[in-house]
Amino acid sequence: MTIDLEALFIDLHRHPELSFQETRTASIAAGHLRDLGLDVTEGIGVTGVIGVLRNGDGPVVWARADMDALPVTELTGLPYASTATGLDAEGHAVGVMHACGHDMHVTAMIGAVEQLVASKDEWSGTLVVVIQPAEEFGAGARAMLDDGVLDRFPRPDVVIGQHVTPLPAGVIGVRPGPQMSASDGLTVTLHGRGGHGSRPHSTVDPVVMAAATVMRLQTVVSREVDPHDLAVVTVGSIHAGTKNNIIPAEATLELSLRYPDEVLREKVLASVERIVRAEALASGATAEPTIETLHTLPATINDADAAERAIGAFRSAFGEDNVIDPGLFTGSEDVSWFARDAGVPLVFWFWGGIDPARFAEAVASGTLDSAIATNHSPYFAVEIHPTIEVGVKALTVAAREFLG
Repeated sequence: MTIDLEALFIDLHRHPELSFQETRTASIAAGHLRDLGLDVTEGIGVTGVIGVLRNGDGPVVWARADMDALPVTELTGLPYASTATGLDAEGHAVGVMHACGHDMHVTAMIGAVEQLVASKDEWSGTLVVVIQPAEEFGAGARAMLDDGVLDRFPRPDVVIGQHVTPLPAGVIGVRPGPQMSASDGLTVTLHGRGGHGSRPHSTVDPVVMAAATVMRLQTVVSREVDPHDLAVVTVGSIHAGTKNNIIPAEATLELSLRYPDEVLREKVLASVERIVRAEALASGATAEPTIETLHTLPATINDADAAERAIGAFRSAFGEDNVIDPGLFTGSEDVSWFARDAGVPLVFWFWGGIDPARFAEAVASGTLDSAIATNHSPYFAVEIHPTIEVGVKALTVAAREFLG
């Protein structure tokens, strides 16, 4: 029986789950993999799933799809839009949405496995399907590795994966070498002295300290990084205070840092720490600021030879014009931990999920950034077709290339 992939996608989109909470999604994916004849193990790295399809002698290919959603309230207006809510890691009630396309990732993976099972007489080797939790935390791959996936299951000869993105549907974007940036997530706590809003002179105001810090951090990229290099310093959240006439004792900043290599990483991290500490000192902070690392993700680097093999296979499958070099993405991923820990090549690519006519119109009108919602936006939405079909085909083609 053929799996209804459109129905699967819509169901996953309607029922998103936050990082390390993906119990329903994992159960659905595991059920489909079992129905397709794979040996399935659940609960790896909290909610991760591994499916193994042994098909004679040959290479071992790990194919990975992530499955977690984001704490975003959906505003797409789609008839199948998520209305789900949940509790984030801090216990706050939040809207939940597949704003990064992981519902499509799981759907395409199930479809590709179905294709590979149907063509078992045309290839040999072992396919290991990795349904990974908590990519948005940057922690899911590490959790599965710490749970022993490399020892408990056939070790890979290559790791492959894909991500849907705002490119025209039908386009595949892949490049040898650096594909996505390295990333660090930081929490900075600034310590002041609280008091009454009518007596600011008796306080050390951490809100002003935070504002000065945020503004000064904007100079890291604009004034300290070579314009030929790529780096991002984003302050994604600020938390301070509870009432308009109370000056709080603390302010918290959450930072997202991006860079293509370790050299620039060290430079940016040092600059951020210097600025945070200097602004605290200039403000008369009551204590040194606290800087906590939430996650560290390595650069996603495609093995040159393996990527060229995949590119050749994609060109044969999709046509020369539909396979592009998308450049270095400043987003980050944790998929490379699997390949790094195993010491094997990685090939990670993007595939488009936007209606080609709408994309072309936005390009022609110069409104691409505003008219086409990107990943993590509450308006992010992919065209169901042909995005599913292209995602299924891309995974199948790449797996077949390395399975032989």
